[in-house]
Amino acid sequence: LDFRSNKLRNSTKKHPKLGEEGLGQGRGTGWICLLLKNKVNFSFLTANFLSLPGNIIGSGIFISPKGVLEHTGSVGLALIIWVLGGGVAALGSLCYAELGVTIPKSGGDYSYVTEIFGGLAGFLLLWSAVLIMYPTSLAVISLTFSNYVLQPVFPNCIPPYNASRILSMVCLLLLTWVNSSSVRWATRIQDIFTAGKLLALALIITVGFIQIFKGNYEELTLSKAFNFWMTPSVGHLALAFLQGSFAFSGWNFLNYVTEELVDPCRNLPRAIFISIPLVTFVYTFTNIAYFTAMSPQELLSSNAVAVTFGEKLLGYFSWVMPVSVALSTFGGINGYLFTSSRLCFSGAREGHLPSLLAMIHVKYCTPIPALLVCCLATLIIMLVGDTYTLINYVSFINYLCYGVTIIGLIVLRWKKPKIFRPIKVNLLIPITYLAFWAFLLVFSLYSEPVVCGVGLIIILTGVPVFFLGVYWRNKPKCVNRLIESVTCWGQKLCFVVYPQCGAAEEPAAHCHLPSSDKPPRK
Repeated sequence: LDFRSNKLRNSTKKHPKLGEEGLGQGRGTGWICLLLKNKVNFSFLTANFLSLPGNIIGSGIFISPKGVLEHTGSVGLALIIWVLGGGVAALGSLCYAELGVTIPKSGGDYSYVTEIFGGLAGFLLLWSAVLIMYPTSLAVISLTFSNYVLQPVFPNCIPPYNASRILSMVCLLLLTWVNSSSVRWATRIQDIFTAGKLLALALIITVGFIQIFKGNYEELTLSKAFNFWMTPSVGHLALAFLQGSFAFSGWNFLNYVTEELVDPCRNLPRAIFISIPLVTFVYTFTNIAYFTAMSPQELLSSNAVAVTFGEKLLGYFSWVMPVSVALSTFGGINGYLFTSSRLCFSGAREGHLPSLLAMIHVKYCTPIPALLVCCLATLIIMLVGDTYTLINYVSFINYLCYGVTIIGLIVLRWKKPKIFRPIKVNLLIPITYLAFWAFLLVFSLYSEPVVCGVGLIIILTGVPVFFLGVYWRNKPKCVNRLIESVTCWGQKLCFVVYPQCGAAEEPAAHCHLPSSDKPPRK
């Protein structure tokens, strides 16, 4: 292997513009297909029943019910928020389906915003995702994992701060190692733990139905369900949506791996039509099951809602609940690590992140530098902030990015009306989503100005970084030498190279990628 930087052609090339070679299908995008097409083959079954629900269903359903109920002030309104949350996620998913097949590039929101609005907008979205969205989501899920694992050990109090953080870090580091060692094992973990957590939620829902058949549904009757112990303001409703939307985050997962989907024009919308209603049903009836066992006051005072549910109804089998939640969150951490590393790939491919993050291990073909960056950022976020504050924080930034991306869909319709669109949604769908989006952002900013304001400030700090790191091409030689030295040092440390494809590339820089995780025979 030749690690000299002049032999490793870092990708700062622009991709084909709209109308050239097919949008996003030029040479610049081919290397991800070379990297992963023999590794992760998202068929219809995987996309619909495993990967997409697996990335949506995580810690949210076990942690967000408390936040939603707290801001709505009644059981009935809380359930309505859960149903509407699924509806809004479905609208957003349909918009993303059109973008996903029109701009068939892995990278999701970032790739679409970069293609439509240009480098600065794409970089700011990437900046917010790398610094805020994914690390914060991973931190929340990791802390939920440790909280449920430790809750049986500390049944009468909140688990100790240090124990919770240490266990969260161990879990995160373990899954980072797995994702670095084998793409196949990472996807197997996702599939196995998705099935496990769906079975756990099925148990909760089944017990809930049994409770209803026994007549234990007093909190769900109209007279009590809409008995408000506080009058929620519009700002409270916006915060309730933010809490609920955290549970639905991940609905755009398949847009980050579009290039790895089998027949995305057919399977992407089918995955949405099956998965989003399935997740909405599971979330709504899980909350109904909670209220058959607990009063609103008991739910609000619980440190671990599913554990309290199990203690009340499952008797000797109450241990099933913390184990089930641990399985769910373990799979969720794995899914977020998988997705966030693909986003770093796309950013480095566009020249918006250091080229080291677009490199893969020469044997395992895994994005070790990108995974290490995601892991480090999460470890830092994990040491700062309360769980529910972090949820408001990340949900606000998530919705801000979703809205900008869907605005891009409308702009693309106007700028390029004749481009081929295998999927074309009615314009009423993005307009309805954006109306809700504007309501949510305005009133969230009004209700939580500090939390939302900090998020906006962090995004804006990306502006000088963009102009200094990306836009400024003619840097001094000493700066370029430093960058090359750091890149070469990182390559040697992680044993990674930049994958290349196409006959025009230099033979000395070519990396022949294995088609499996097994080492070649000698």
